[in-house]
Amino acid sequence: MNNNQNKWNIVDLLSHSRHDWMNKLQLIKGNLSMEKYDRVNDIIEEIIIESQQESKLCNLKMPNFASLLLTFNWSSHHFVLDYEILGQILSLEAYDTIITQWSKSFFNILDKSVDLSSENHVSITIEIGSDKEGIRFFFDFNGIIKDIEQITDWLQAVEQSQIKLNEFHVDTYELTAVISLGI
Repeated sequence: MNNNQNKWNIVDLLSHSRHDWMNKLQLIKGNLSMEKYDRVNDIIEEIIIESQQESKLCNLKMPNFASLLLTFNWSSHHFVLDYEILGQILSLEAYDTIITQWSKSFFNILDKSVDLSSENHVSITIEIGSDKEGIRFFFDFNGIIKDIEQITDWLQAVEQSQIKLNEFHVDTYELTAVISLGI
């Protein structure tokens, strides 16, 4: 299996997707056999919410960015990723390449900077607000960062014409970064 999302073929993608669905079905089946019906309902609700978020992500018309997020946890990384889209869905097609490149670079520097023995997690919230509020991407890391300086230096140095780093905070156990699009 190739770890590079750009080189995965259809069979690889379907295999990973089927594996994810089988895990979810096994969770449901196991909880049903133990008669934990409340937990079954919770699992089904989680699946529904996850599917709705996948749909919102795909409807942003950013295929490269969507592919990155949808397949991220299928590759070997030192943190787990999840995401949420808030607000009115609109086409961000013009920003697909720039957001994807920024995110890949961010994930790469994070992979190099975190403690490998820790449970590390990144949540991305994409907030689509009014014209005044604009579009913001919140990156929230929880875990252990062993090289704070490397991440701080990268965040301070990264410049993109269409991306503005609004704010960031880095310490040993968390990192938050907020970027906005130059719309």
